[in-house]
Amino acid sequence: TDTMRSLRFASAEALVSHPQVALQGLDSVAHNLYPLLFKASYLLERAEVIRLLLERWPLEEFRLGALLGPSTDHGDDLRARACRACLEACVRGLADHVLQRRGRQRLQVADLTGVRDVQVPQCPCGRVLGRWGRTELLARTCCELQVGAVAAPRPVKVIADLFVTERNFQAVVRALAPAGPAPLRVHCLSFRADSLGPSQLLQVLRLAGPGELRKLQVVHNVRLHAGHVQQLLAQVRFPQLASLTLPAKAFDAPPACTPAANSEDPLLTSISWELSQMTQLTELSVAFSTLTGKIQKLLGPLRTPLRALDLANCSLNHADMAFLADGTHAAHLEVLDLSGHSLLSLFPSTFSRLLGRAAQTLRVLTLEECSITDGQVSMLVLALGACRQLQELRFLGNPLSARALRCLFEALCELPRLCWVEFPVPTDCYPEGTAYPQDELAASKFDRQKYDAIAEDLRGVLLRAGREDMQVSTPVFGSFDPDIQETSNELGAFLLQAFKTALENFSQALRQME
Repeated sequence: TDTMRSLRFASAEALVSHPQVALQGLDSVAHNLYPLLFKASYLLERAEVIRLLLERWPLEEFRLGALLGPSTDHGDDLRARACRACLEACVRGLADHVLQRRGRQRLQVADLTGVRDVQVPQCPCGRVLGRWGRTELLARTCCELQVGAVAAPRPVKVIADLFVTERNFQAVVRALAPAGPAPLRVHCLSFRADSLGPSQLLQVLRLAGPGELRKLQVVHNVRLHAGHVQQLLAQVRFPQLASLTLPAKAFDAPPACTPAANSEDPLLTSISWELSQMTQLTELSVAFSTLTGKIQKLLGPLRTPLRALDLANCSLNHADMAFLADGTHAAHLEVLDLSGHSLLSLFPSTFSRLLGRAAQTLRVLTLEECSITDGQVSMLVLALGACRQLQELRFLGNPLSARALRCLFEALCELPRLCWVEFPVPTDCYPEGTAYPQDELAASKFDRQKYDAIAEDLRGVLLRAGREDMQVSTPVFGSFDPDIQETSNELGAFLLQAFKTALENFSQALRQME
């Protein structure tokens, strides 16, 4: 890609390749060349040059995502390089900047968002710093700068995506709510919480500038019930929120709650009203919550049509599916997950109607563990036929044979934009009579040789149809999640502690019974 690099960029690379020369000559470099030198340093992983560039940054803004993206001088996109050495140098350089300049700095905004976490490290060193690590590094640096800080005339506004768990909670709280002067003030656009208690979540979100928050993900090991969700939305308020993810069982009634006699659900009514006040909300994920017969009540009051909706394993019924198929959201959906529902057995015509209404916009469809059988493939093909904009399809965990998958693949070749397919291990590769849905252990015990031969045959179907652009795979243990990868040890400890507490409560109850 040499043609994609300008002479200016080649010169910048040559300069930062000799750090000593670069460090001595920085003062005589024109201010508008700093962004070019930064990208060249990041490309070549010259951490010492990056740190000095940030310390002396002569412009009012530093926006990491924009600096690493494609430009006329250098066409490559470096945003998937979450390089540990480079990112640490950015934050250290930022700290040096506010310490050295003592209020004389021009820098007003440092936007550290825009880096993507991917499965395979894209940086030559192979050492990456994930979202949790970036949060902890920034929080720790802010705390260090607060010690003995004198009031700066104008603190630097640092925009960040935060990922908070029990382990970095205290540092993040101190960074967001400094007791005294703080040279760096953290502003949060996207917030992910895992393994926190409900009160900790409430505390940190109140501090995180909820008025600016665009994306909130509360996941996995945050034990919320409907009472907590109602309290969170009613007390904190998120006027700019565009994307909301709630953890499993977030709509369960509080333990002490007695159901209303007239089958009204005041908590759900209050939650849906609070959601309706979020005029920017276009993405909602409420997977693994029992919402039987409640979808209209939850989504009906929303003022904006949803573009992304995750209702996986929500035990939907006919009324729920009918509301989805006929409501305003269907014609705007771009991303839809209905995993864990027997769609083609229970609601074949309603499901087809839903896909028909979403066909003009739908880009990503997930139908995992939907009990789709060989006999239903023709129905599925018919329903998918209208989805000409579809780019990604995931249907792992469905009991389909190699023959049925072949028929399906032949039909998928007709969808012009489809480029990513995740398909299940064919039933032919498992012992006779294997039950579905499978647990992880059963799912992993299949005939690998048989699978490889069938997968090769399916790829042959694509090649003969001229669809080399389609990537197909079977991630047996689900898709890669960089955030879980990064905090798996902590989450494991959190689950063990929860299990220990449950056992203690159980044995205490037994003693009381005796």
